[in-house]
Amino acid sequence: MKNKYIEAFEKAQKADKEVPEFRAGDTLRVAIRIKEGEKTRVQNFEGVCIVRRGESVNQTFVIRKIGANGVGVERIFPIYSDSIESITVLRRGRVRRARLFYLRELRGKAARIKELKK
Repeated sequence: MKNKYIEAFEKAQKADKEVPEFRAGDTLRVAIRIKEGEKTRVQNFEGVCIVRRGESVNQTFVIRKIGANGVGVERIFPIYSDSIESITVLRRGRVRRARLFYLRELRGKAARIKELKK
């Protein structure tokens, strides 16, 4: 049983956020609001979701992309963060695991994920 103040806070956090349905294996584009000095800008981070964990307002997800010179870059995002402008699902992946940490060891074509057919 949760405290009524905590429940009210969580409800307020979820109220204004529109979160699409996604899971591990999906390719996402996350638009993040970045503040530099007095200016703010939106930067996209695009990659494969390798894990989604947590519950309620404490949910996070990890996105992995291949950056410059073939270096893997992973970022952890809280789903209900104020700095996230939008989450867009680009592709649905067909995977048999909920956590795709094995992608860290794979390179090139071996790291591809098949697309889910509708």
